[in-house]
Amino acid sequence: MRVVIMGCGRVGSALALRLDALGHQVTVVDQNPDAFRRLGPFDGDRVTGVGFDRDTLVEAGIESADAFAAVSSGDNSNILAARVARETFGVTNVVARIYDPGRAEVYERLGIPTVATVPWAADQVLRRILPQGATSEFTDTTGTLSLAQVQVHPGWVGTRLTVLEGRVGARVAYLVRLGRALLPGPDTVHQDGDQVHLLARAEDVAGVERALGRPPAAEE
Repeated sequence: MRVVIMGCGRVGSALALRLDALGHQVTVVDQNPDAFRRLGPFDGDRVTGVGFDRDTLVEAGIESADAFAAVSSGDNSNILAARVARETFGVTNVVARIYDPGRAEVYERLGIPTVATVPWAADQVLRRILPQGATSEFTDTTGTLSLAQVQVHPGWVGTRLTVLEGRVGARVAYLVRLGRALLPGPDTVHQDGDQVHLLARAEDVAGVERALGRPPAAEE
C-alpha cells in the first residue's frame, strides 16, 4: 500500500516506522522539518509543508495513495486534511486523530473515521489502576466499546457463558483454554483456568469486572 501520513510527532513517526517495516510505501508530511528526526532510519519519503494544502498533498503522492492518516496535534488540521484527502482526492481509507471526543462523534457520523485520543487513553489508564486488573485489548474508534480480559471468580466454574453474559450485560468474545483460543457456543461452560475476553461498553467494563470478581450468588 501507499500511505500518506500527516504529522511526524510520536504517533505519526511510530505509525510510519511500523508501516515502513511492513514493506509499505510511506510518505510523511510535517510543517517542521526537524520533526523528521524522529524517523531515524526510514525508507519512505518526507515532505515539508501544511498537511491540508492541496499542493503539499500532491507532492506527497496523495493522488495515488491507498490510505491517509491525519495524526498531527491539531484537531482542526487533522479533520480538514482528512476531508481534503477523501473529498478532493478520493482516498477512501482515511482516518483522523481527534482529541475532542465530542468532535470525534460528529465526524464519525459524517463518515470520517476518527481515533478519539482522550477516551482511548482514559480507558487504558483505567484498566491498569482498577484493583481487579482487567486488561483492555481494544477500544473502538469512538471509545464506546471495549474488549477486555477479565478475571472470573472460581464460583462461576460450571456456568454456561450465556448465563454469565445475561448476568453482567456483556458478550464473551472468545476464550483461551489450555493455550487455544475458542469461540464460545450456546452450550459452552466456563471451566477452571479459562481466560475470558469480554466485549462491553467501555463505561461498563469496571462494573462487569467487579461482578465477575464475585461468585454468582453475590449477584442475585
